[in-house]
Amino acid sequence: MSDVNARTLADIFFEKGLTLSLAESCTGGKVASLITDVPDVSSFFKGCAVTYSNLSKERILNVSNETLVTKGAVSAEAAEEMAEGAKNVFGTDIAASATGIAGPSGGTELKPVGTVYIAVTDGIRTECKAYFFKGCRDEIKDSTAKSMMRMIIDFIR
Repeated sequence: MSDVNARTLADIFFEKGLTLSLAESCTGGKVASLITDVPDVSSFFKGCAVTYSNLSKERILNVSNETLVTKGAVSAEAAEEMAEGAKNVFGTDIAASATGIAGPSGGTELKPVGTVYIAVTDGIRTECKAYFFKGCRDEIKDSTAKSMMRMIIDFIR
């Protein structure tokens, strides 16, 4: 994934004329920070909701309480609803989300530390993938950020 960076992502959005928004949980806004390091991205990058708590996922992104209770905040369903919520809140062509367990605590047998779900949507088609990263908290956040940018790039290509 060494070729994945915010400049590559920005160039594709500039070229395609699409807009992007994000919903980040376990990354804490890392992807938005990487994207906004690139000059002139305000032409396509419309915002990011860092929804770390379940309450913020519900109130800001309209993730259903039922999803959070029955599937959990770290689930494909929650990631998909987060991406859809970001798309609606920011009114963008494309939206992506990440939710997971960066550690060092918080993991379970079913969802160990490093479990991450990333979703990308255009409002019609939604793709969601589960990842199981290894490493410390920073490494999991870095791997998630790179994977999220890769998924966005692959989705719009």
